[in-house]
Amino acid sequence: MKQQDWSGVFPAITTPFGADGEIDEPFLAEHATWLVASGCSGVVALGSLGEGATLRADEKIRVLQVCREALGATPLVAGVSGLSTEECVALARAAERVGCAGLMVLPPYVYRGDWPETRAHFSAVLDATPLSCMLYNNPIAYGTDLSATDVATLADGHSNVHAVKESSGDARRVTALRAELGDRLQLFAGLDDMILEAAAMGADGWVAGLVNALPVESVRLLQLARAGRGDPASAEAARRLYEWFLPLLRFDTVPKFVQLIKLVQSVVGKGSESVRAPRLPLPAAERDAALEVVRTCLAHRPAA
Repeated sequence: MKQQDWSGVFPAITTPFGADGEIDEPFLAEHATWLVASGCSGVVALGSLGEGATLRADEKIRVLQVCREALGATPLVAGVSGLSTEECVALARAAERVGCAGLMVLPPYVYRGDWPETRAHFSAVLDATPLSCMLYNNPIAYGTDLSATDVATLADGHSNVHAVKESSGDARRVTALRAELGDRLQLFAGLDDMILEAAAMGADGWVAGLVNALPVESVRLLQLARAGRGDPASAEAARRLYEWFLPLLRFDTVPKFVQLIKLVQSVVGKGSESVRAPRLPLPAAERDAALEVVRTCLAHRPAA
């Protein structure tokens, strides 16, 4: 994947499970194809929303294979995460063999290293393949915070770093990254309920969650938000669409985001609510409250 390909909406695709708890491969392929047909620029598999931490190594590779076969020439990005650096390096190399166009590289799970350890982990994964890479900063979920300076250091040392996914929840980070890096890297919003703010500050793309259920609205929102930097009419249209979307986008930023996003998918007929333990189905009261939000939003869904 060349640097210029890192733009637009990239769904962090959910991993569908059947009644037997195994990956529903036919639906995974169908879902990936539908997302791209709806305007998405590529697909990110095996992320947090994809329940990558619950998948065996062989299952991760199979998810990538199914998506690769379904997507054709559309970029497929593999989320690379694990407990150990060795595990992540192995997954990166497997992703290259499958034919992925790029990697989204996470810090290690559980262990929160200091900067030398964090840098060594990222460097090992980045050096494992020549694939184009996106650095993923999500201190809320993983406890490791890559500052703009840290990102620049990794980009200086690795020519295949082309993008960064910023999920700190602080739109000022997008500004800081631009100030530190200029246009060297493509900047992606990584939380659903910060896309308008991030786009205003110069984000090029969006690794999104609710796009799994509502891709047309997601793609349109990013288009309007980017156009709105210089066009007041687009900015106002983006604001209106964002206000409608926000109650659902906020599902992406709570601990049960996987269950909630899969619930929205189920309501719109694009997936089931099945999740893998340790996640459990939503308790009845939580599910009913979420359904009320979903139904209210969909009752006022903008015309396509």
